[in-house]
Amino acid sequence: MPKNLSSRRRFIKTTALAAAGAPFFGGLVTKTFAAEPGRKLGFALVGLGNLSTGQLAPALQKTANCRLAAIVTGTPAKAEKWKAQYGIPDKNIYNYDTMERMADNPDIDVVYVVTPNALHAEHTIKAARAGKHVLCEKPMEVSTAQCQAMIDACKKAGRQLAIGYRCQFEPHHLECARLAREKVFGDLRMMEAGFGFAIGDPNQWRLNHALAGGGPLMDVGIYALQAARFVTGEEPILVSAVETKTDPVKFKDVEESITWEMKFPSGLLARCSTTYKFPGLNNFTVYADKGSFGMNPAFSYLGNRGFRSDGKELRFDAVNQFAVEMDNFAQCILNNRPTKVPGEEGLRDVRIMMAIYQAARTGKSVKLG
Repeated sequence: MPKNLSSRRRFIKTTALAAAGAPFFGGLVTKTFAAEPGRKLGFALVGLGNLSTGQLAPALQKTANCRLAAIVTGTPAKAEKWKAQYGIPDKNIYNYDTMERMADNPDIDVVYVVTPNALHAEHTIKAARAGKHVLCEKPMEVSTAQCQAMIDACKKAGRQLAIGYRCQFEPHHLECARLAREKVFGDLRMMEAGFGFAIGDPNQWRLNHALAGGGPLMDVGIYALQAARFVTGEEPILVSAVETKTDPVKFKDVEESITWEMKFPSGLLARCSTTYKFPGLNNFTVYADKGSFGMNPAFSYLGNRGFRSDGKELRFDAVNQFAVEMDNFAQCILNNRPTKVPGEEGLRDVRIMMAIYQAARTGKSVKLG
């Protein structure tokens, strides 16, 4: 049997188990259901930076149940460029001060918030008050209080809130979660995960604590944190952490690198790391009683690869993670079912990250309730 066909069949089996509600999968539902005939939900992108320009807008052209309907930007030149490129009518172009007017626009069903971290709550709440569903990029916000405010606003409006955890829709991650939860290699003992890169422009918002809420942990370290929680299906009960900084000028406002350990109820220990100092950190490995498995690279938009210590293939065809993520959310709305990546999931990560920062600052382990 051709390898790609074999991999595809294994993936179909995995998603079928998830859709059927197999106990070990919990919320790992990835099956896409048939949409209402001709029904595509209108998405408004809030913030037209690199992610919206390079990933989200192109991904929307590949979705089955979504369409790019509107934009929100504070830069008139960007608005004109996007208007011409995507045929967006003037009535569907907003700035950050006019978002409330979306309430009168039936073209918009979902608002995708892609602004700096510390602005997520403001823009999510505005969208909810306008009666729109919200998909918000990770990290959800820079404090647990802001996360809760987002959840409360969407619940009050009777609208769904999802967080942009694209890796939960990526087939290699899903397969690793299956291997962990079915205990294919026995009980899990340890996990190592890391994601980082060498950041450039020292004046960008990611190095501004007021906008970012932190450094690499809030940006890409959250992928390692998410992998540990998602793949194992466990929640950490204790964290410890160490921060390192070799360039106190460039990183005067945020951490340069941070490593942390998380202990889980089963006794599993996860050792994670993130950095803005050097490239090449993009992987995770899970060690169990009878072998190991993982991904390298693990968190890229394309080119992710899995591995198993028994030599069996762990490789799937690439998917556009953003397109799958947005289609999944559209299906949740169309079929009136909850998203598997709700605001509560984002809140959990922010709560854990705050504990990691506390542990690094105090040098003491922090218990998680």
